Amino acid sequence: MEYRVLGASGVRVSALGLGGMGFGRWANSNAGDCAAIIRAAIDAGINLIDTADVYSHGESEQFIGRAIEGRRDGVVLATKFHHSMGPDVNMQGNSRRWITRAVEDSLRRLGTDWIDLYQVHRPDPGTDIAETLEALTDLVRAGKIRMFGCSTFRPHEIIEAQWAARERQTGRLVSEQPPYSLLARGIEADLLPVCAEQKMGAITWSPLAGGWLSGHFVPEGGTDAAQIHRRRRNASRFDPAEASNQQKLAALDQFHSLAADSGIPLPHLAVAFAKNHPAVSSVLLGPRSMEQLTSLLPAADTMLTPDVLDAVDDIVSPGTTINPADAGWGANAALRLARRRR
Repeated sequence: MEYRVLGASGVRVSALGLGGMGFGRWANSNAGDCAAIIRAAIDAGINLIDTADVYSHGESEQFIGRAIEGRRDGVVLATKFHHSMGPDVNMQGNSRRWITRAVEDSLRRLGTDWIDLYQVHRPDPGTDIAETLEALTDLVRAGKIRMFGCSTFRPHEIIEAQWAARERQTGRLVSEQPPYSLLARGIEADLLPVCAEQKMGAITWSPLAGGWLSGHFVPEGGTDAAQIHRRRRNASRFDPAEASNQQKLAALDQFHSLAADSGIPLPHLAVAFAKNHPAVSSVLLGPRSMEQLTSLLPAADTMLTPDVLDAVDDIVSPGTTINPADAGWGANAALRLARRRR
């Protein structure tokens, strides 16, 4: 396993990380199975484990905390806050009020005294970014977290946060966590350059594009429960009748051919592509089963030649996301007053 420094933090993380969205009632509710997957990932050299409080409403954190008991020191443990965690209107967002409550809840569920990387899961237009940074800095000083970053921020939001950190003399964001795949390359245009310029690590997610690049994607249906759930929950990304998804299907056919010609399984090609970018610190795998994990681990050693990378560029141009819905930015970003007519 290759290890890379996360931005300028000095912390080394595995080039492949383990994402925790698949642990818990959202995907795999068998705690024993999930523990086995987590421990197998650690045995394979993965030291970055990423989750969020909202994943299965805290169950993912609980499963991970139990699985790493006795191995905590060897894990770079990351989680997130922002999304609603209860009926109270203030049990969400990026306010100091919620952050100080959310971190205690996550620490308890994870069964640990500290979180290595605490991440702002999404921007919050209703909260001054300086308020968030000051609260996170206080958590670092209190020893509850070691460093903090963000997830699915736009480039201008990252610059705004780093500027606020300088002005307020707070800690800075050390990482960003965006989606990145063969079908969603938009972050190459500006986000990854901004991360490199700001000396931030990039922890990318969805290298298989929500299952499109898994090698088992069935455009017209199929019986896979996860694919059925994804189509129902997010038709804009998976409905083959959508024009942009038809373009994705055309690109997918070409990627299948490229994988066959190069002798690299399509999932390995997809993960290795995301891992190849010099601004990427780690690529999160999101297995729901041991079979999925073991099938993806060889991608850690998969190298792509210049010819293969050139062929990828011929299929999907650098900096291009075929379907805007795959960019990861929520609808709330478009509702900011700065983006509307007054």
